[in-house]
Amino acid sequence: MTHFTVDSSLTREAPVQEGFHVGFVLLHDFSMIAFANAVETLRMANYISRRTLYRWTVVQAEPSQPVASNGLTVSSNGSAEDLSSCNLVLVCGGLNIRQVTTDPVRRLLRQCAARGAAMGALCTGSFALASAGLLDNHRCAIHWENLAAISEEFPKVRFTPEVFIFDRDRITCSGGTAPLHMVLHLIRGHHGPKLVMAVSEQFIVERLRASSDRQRIPQPECIGPGYQHLTEAAEIMAANIEEPLSLIELAGLVGLSLRQLERLFNRYFSMNPAQYYMNLRLRRAQELLTHSSQPIMQVTVACGFQSSSHFCKAYRSLFGHAPSDERRQQADKASAGRTIATKSPPRLVRVA
Repeated sequence: MTHFTVDSSLTREAPVQEGFHVGFVLLHDFSMIAFANAVETLRMANYISRRTLYRWTVVQAEPSQPVASNGLTVSSNGSAEDLSSCNLVLVCGGLNIRQVTTDPVRRLLRQCAARGAAMGALCTGSFALASAGLLDNHRCAIHWENLAAISEEFPKVRFTPEVFIFDRDRITCSGGTAPLHMVLHLIRGHHGPKLVMAVSEQFIVERLRASSDRQRIPQPECIGPGYQHLTEAAEIMAANIEEPLSLIELAGLVGLSLRQLERLFNRYFSMNPAQYYMNLRLRRAQELLTHSSQPIMQVTVACGFQSSSHFCKAYRSLFGHAPSDERRQQADKASAGRTIATKSPPRLVRVA
């Protein structure tokens, strides 16, 4: 079995033999950017080293070919049986992860784990691993948009807001460009920092992100005096959604007066801290309504509202429609997406 260390520096071990085999399991509506960032980083390591340090196999978990969320497809270059020789199997998710994580997908992932392969996930693929029972008692990362909803569903899994996580023989990351940084850390553990620096230069990556980096931080228009206090205050707010803190408590925790805190939020966000906190809670509610099946009343409580009427009024004020309309719209979009994926001929991208 292939083991990974939790430490972002990846404790040095004996050099990995050439041909480290990575399997990619693509699910319907998978994130193309997440998949491409992972496989292209492996390819560049081979290109720079002029050796086949890594090889990869792309498979589909079900008979129908998976279509990415952008409408493109990636042709498989192997079958499920080929995953038996993989050192690492990565499941790549994206939109509608609940609907596309089927029983055949779970069976395939369990078979790979039973054969001794290290298991991993890109973007929302962590949901598929957790659903298959392969993340119990592990720390894992998942795209921030799904974090709140999915973490409630799997109490044995410790979901974190970090960019990527190496925990023993499980390696998971959020979406977007995070797979690039995760794979760079993998390469550094296998072949050292010089190769990672060379790959980073080819991809014009200015900074290798650490696994402890958070996925989301406040993004004001400019950074100036007090920015660190602002970031800290926003992170504390995000960590206290169900039982919101008073603004006086918040100011005390970041070492500012209430007046100073208000000035910072008005300067960088053009709103007071109370408005920012409310918007944060409502966006969390939107995530839960979109990516979970929790009843609306349960979402109301989880986001710190004492009454459904207050919640509905605040939600309509920010988004222009009621929470029940949000859930209905998302259901309609998911249904339309499945219909389009079935009827429209996909464009094909071949992977050598």
